[in-house]
Amino acid sequence: ELGILFRKGEALQLLRDAKVVAVDKTGTLTEGRPVFERALGVGEFSADEVLRLAASLDQGSEHPLARAVVAAAHERGLALAAPEGVRAVPGRGTEGEAGARSVLVGSLRWMEELDVDLGPLQAQAALWQRDGATVSALAERVPEGPGVGTRYALRALLAFGDEPKPGAREALALLRARGVRCVMVSGDNRGAAEAMARRLGLQPEAGEVMAEVLPGDKAVAVRQLQQQGGGAHTVAMVGDGVNDAPALAAADVGLAMGNGTDVAMHAAGITLMRGDPRLVAAALDISHRTVAKIRQNLFWAFAYNVAGIPLAALGYLNPMVAGAAMALSSVSVMTNALLLKRWRL
Repeated sequence: ELGILFRKGEALQLLRDAKVVAVDKTGTLTEGRPVFERALGVGEFSADEVLRLAASLDQGSEHPLARAVVAAAHERGLALAAPEGVRAVPGRGTEGEAGARSVLVGSLRWMEELDVDLGPLQAQAALWQRDGATVSALAERVPEGPGVGTRYALRALLAFGDEPKPGAREALALLRARGVRCVMVSGDNRGAAEAMARRLGLQPEAGEVMAEVLPGDKAVAVRQLQQQGGGAHTVAMVGDGVNDAPALAAADVGLAMGNGTDVAMHAAGITLMRGDPRLVAAALDISHRTVAKIRQNLFWAFAYNVAGIPLAALGYLNPMVAGAAMALSSVSVMTNALLLKRWRL
């Protein structure tokens, strides 16, 4: 009724013990719909030419940044070339042929791995990151010299913006008020991730941000959190994408956003039927209250039997009274459990 589905009884009981909640950034804490903001080209490359090349390459990609580039190109009425030999590199970007140029679009980390010199645009990239933008780069394969081979040369920087989800900051504050440590996990560069974290009320200097985490490394990040404090931490992971599924499975408790992918929901023990981050704190509260009711019901069930069996054995209870007492035990347990119906978000 409230939009929280506990798919496993174990998850219902374990969630109350969670001391750390790791939350994926894109699509969970933010809207997950990045918008292309601006581009800065090198030399003869204008902003429109940069956008045209990037959009031509990204036409077939489902990545949120790729969709933002293509949407911006269509809005400007740019004619896109048919891409060829396109290859997606998970966690890094896309490369292929766009028109007569061999280009790639991807993260600054990928540029560093390929020894692409950002040169004079390095300072601009850092400035955009401090402002909270996600920064990608466009590079082109060029001949390095006769008989030497090729290298990648920087052609432009692209900046993207995203907005926090309504209620995301409030949700993290509610978790913190319960004594739960919140950690944002993001594949973004550290500057952009920390800028968004501060908008959400998190403290990067306190270790509440794990940035530049590759899609395949999110499960490793969860295990690192579990091992902190001598491995005594129960860690809950909140995510929505295909890339979050291994982390959701690796966590002690996985919570999947209902507006996310099917594989994420299958890997998680709890599904939040709406994309509202405040449901995380609500699920934690329900877990606490439900386990409390379980303990209360066990107490009353045992109390009835501990008191009733000796009385019946000594002949102080006739069968009719004993039967009524047994029925009253079941009624009291059910009534106490149904009091949970009064709980509201």
